[in-house]
Amino acid sequence: MSNYEEQIKLELQFWELELMKKPSLLGNLATKVQTKINSYIPTKVHKAITAAIKQMVKAVLFGSTYTTSAMPDREMSLLYRESLVKSKIDSYSKTGAAEGGITGAGGFLMSMADFPILIGIKIKMLFEIAALYGFDVKDYRERLYILHIFQLAFSSKIGTQNVYKQMQNWDQKLIVLPESADQFDWQTFQQEYRDYIDLAKMAQLLPIVGAAVGAVANYQLIQKLGKTAMMAYRKRLIANG
Repeated sequence: MSNYEEQIKLELQFWELELMKKPSLLGNLATKVQTKINSYIPTKVHKAITAAIKQMVKAVLFGSTYTTSAMPDREMSLLYRESLVKSKIDSYSKTGAAEGGITGAGGFLMSMADFPILIGIKIKMLFEIAALYGFDVKDYRERLYILHIFQLAFSSKIGTQNVYKQMQNWDQKLIVLPESADQFDWQTFQQEYRDYIDLAKMAQLLPIVGAAVGAVANYQLIQKLGKTAMMAYRKRLIANG
């Protein structure tokens, strides 16, 4: 095992320890604040966002026309693979920030449009990352793994821990995965994702500050997703030896 592989194995262990910690008092407080903020948002707005999340994710993730870059040479070193992955994350983060700034400056309607656009950017990045790690995203089961990564990044503390447990020994679970996307627990997925991003993204709907908030929030959300994806694929590669 190379020095770099030893390093990422250590990083993965620390990340897992942090992931599995009990929710902090600050985390519990944030949840209460989130619930309070949600109570002020009109029901029709929540429903619109939830519907957009479900339909956009299903269309992009399971659409037969989706394309991504070809997988790299399997002999490529992990160090080089991850340098390419980090470059992709940086590129998509900047794209998301630019998009968030534009829609944030455009007022309520454009900010609402940011939700499905941002989902598309995030999922395309995950496809690219999966391919760079050597996984075939044309396989439905790999797309389902991507869906779990998405959920892992944007869930509550308890939700994140539950999803991570489901992702353990993934390759041994392939034969028992749902036969179609409709069997996935979309209700939990939608609620967790919506609640996670509401606190950061709802401020984007505010006048004057919306553009700045949109740019920063999008950048940070994509960075978090990119790091989560790296850790998830590292775990899988290490498990496969």
